[in-house]
Amino acid sequence: MSETPTDYKGPHRVLSGMQPTGRLHLGNYLGALKNWVALQEDPTRECFYCVVDMHAITMPHDPATLPDSVRSAAAAYIAAGVDPEKSTIFAQSAVPAHAELAWILNCVARLGWLERMTQFKDKAGKDKERASVGLFTYPVLQAADILVYKATEVPVGEDQKQHLELCRDIAARFNRDYGKGEAFFPITEPVIQGPGARIMSLRDGASKMSKSDVSDNSRINLEDDADMIARKIKKAKTDPEPLPATVEELEGRAEASNLVGIYAALTGKTKLDVLGEFGGQGFGAFKPALADVAVEYLAPISDEYRRLISDKAEIDRILTNGAERARAVAQPVIDETKKVIGFWG
Repeated sequence: MSETPTDYKGPHRVLSGMQPTGRLHLGNYLGALKNWVALQEDPTRECFYCVVDMHAITMPHDPATLPDSVRSAAAAYIAAGVDPEKSTIFAQSAVPAHAELAWILNCVARLGWLERMTQFKDKAGKDKERASVGLFTYPVLQAADILVYKATEVPVGEDQKQHLELCRDIAARFNRDYGKGEAFFPITEPVIQGPGARIMSLRDGASKMSKSDVSDNSRINLEDDADMIARKIKKAKTDPEPLPATVEELEGRAEASNLVGIYAALTGKTKLDVLGEFGGQGFGAFKPALADVAVEYLAPISDEYRRLISDKAEIDRILTNGAERARAVAQPVIDETKKVIGFWG
C-alpha cells in the first residue's frame, strides 16, 4: 500500500456550522460562536460558517418552519459577532457541491468506520432499523461540508471529535487512492475550544445545555430578554450548601460548578477567582450577581438578534450573498474532484 500524502499546500480555511433546530443558546455562544468570531479576525484565514439544513432533515422536521429556522440561526451568528463582510455565512443546501461531494466520499468511506460513530447510536436508540439512512451516513456529509472548501481547520467540541477523525480518515484514504503522490485534500486539524466551551443545563448539571431539551428553563437562549435571563438563573437548580473557597471543593456539586463556570466564562475570570469573590456565600447572593453579569453580557446580542430577525429581507440578502461566495469556492473543488476520480466531462 502506498504512503498517504499529507503535505497539503492550499489556502488556510476554517469551516463550521450548526443545525437550524431549536434556538441557539449560551452554550452555543461560549462553546462555538465566540470562537468563530475570534477566528475571523485572523487575516490569514478564510472563514466559512454555514447553517446545516441538510443535516436537519436526517430527523423528522417541519418543512414549513425550516426556512425561518435557517434565518434564525443566521441571525444568531451575526448577532453574536460573526461579520458577513469577514466571514461567509450561508445555508448548506444552497451549495449543491456539498451533496455531490458527499456521494463521492460515501464511496471512499468504509462501513466499519460509520458503524463506530456513537452519535448514530445515541440518536437512533433501540429503533436503529427504522432510522433514516441519512442519519447513519450524515458524518460523511459532514466530511463533505469540510472538504468541499478544502478546510484546513474546524473548531470542535468534545462531541464532534469523532466526526473530525472520520473526515481525516476519508481525506487520507482519498489522497492515497487518487492523490498521485500529493495531498488533494488537507488532513483537517481541530481548533480546540478554550475555557467555557462546555456549559451545562440549568436544570441538570450533569447534562450539556441543549437546544433539544424540552425545558426552556434548562438554557439561556441568545434571544432571551433581560427579564427572562434573570428569571431562568433564579430558577436554576442548585444545592443548599454555600459556595466553597476552592475549585476542588466543587467536586460532586455539578450545578454549583456549572453556575460558577458560567460566571467565570462571562467575566473572563477563572473559577478560583469567582470563588475568591463569592466563597462562603449562598446562592441567594450569587445568583443575582450572575444574572447581572449575564444580562450585561448578553443584552447586546439579544437586542441585535431581535433587530435582525424582524428583517427577513436583510437576512435573505446575507444568506444569498454568502451562498454565492461559498459556491465560487466549492464548485472548482467539486469539478477538480470529479476529474480526479474519472467522471466523464
